[in-house]
Amino acid sequence: MDATDWERQRAFLAVLREGSLSGAARALGTAQPTVRRRIEELERHLGVALFTRSPAGLTPTALARDLAAPAEAMASAAAAFARAASAEAGSTGGTVRITASEVIGMEVLPPILAETRAAHPGLVFELALTNRSEDLLRREADIAVRMVRPAQEALVARRVGTVTLGLHGHKRLLDAWGRPATLSEARAMPLVGFETETVGVRAVKAMSGIDLRREDFVFRSDSDLAQLAAIRAGLGLGICQIGLAARDPMLERVVPDVAFDLETFVVTHEDLRDVRRVHLVFDALVAGLTAYAR
Repeated sequence: MDATDWERQRAFLAVLREGSLSGAARALGTAQPTVRRRIEELERHLGVALFTRSPAGLTPTALARDLAAPAEAMASAAAAFARAASAEAGSTGGTVRITASEVIGMEVLPPILAETRAAHPGLVFELALTNRSEDLLRREADIAVRMVRPAQEALVARRVGTVTLGLHGHKRLLDAWGRPATLSEARAMPLVGFETETVGVRAVKAMSGIDLRREDFVFRSDSDLAQLAAIRAGLGLGICQIGLAARDPMLERVVPDVAFDLETFVVTHEDLRDVRRVHLVFDALVAGLTAYAR
């Protein structure tokens, strides 16, 4: 490998993610001809085509799909290297990458991070909004907020409490349809829910004993944020965190028997415990999420 290999591989990964040369150029902050040249150089070096061209964009070949995982691993390692180099271990400044679910990341963490940065202005935050558990063992993130206790011994987890989900509706919707007292009454109303039955959806269904299908919903989305927005707009009854609903005077909880408790943890790698900036953010998240869970 020479010094240009990583730039070629970055271009390859960007095209793989974006599906086009123009999208990859925007993601990399470079010119489209530069991305094209790097892809062509990589293809010549490998002796095979990585993408097939079509009016819809660039489609990865079987080899390109096989190369996706190692390319992602290299990108994660490069990002971890950049974060580690952003400040000395004992410094209160530098970059800290956090991963959390969409709702926690958008609705709960920003005020906590703002307060933390006010106390330590040298901090820079990267926030990955995903319901996928980014791999702390491979340093895809420095800190994770998870609803499942990690089993790996190399990870340090602090339980911050229980986040409870309940059934909520907008006052406008409830004024029009009535306030259901039972689950059967609630099921007769417009409902907000999922489009695809994921592992998380199946877990909630098993926990609750409620057998709902996508056909039962007037608004369907696999995005928790989109579901929350639909509940706030009065499209239907839906499940959301009672802590969030309590912040909105127009939302009411109905059928209190419908409740799902999610244990919540703040997690980091044991090797990062002595990195000052990570330790500061970890403690701030523990304190802020503990208060939220209460």
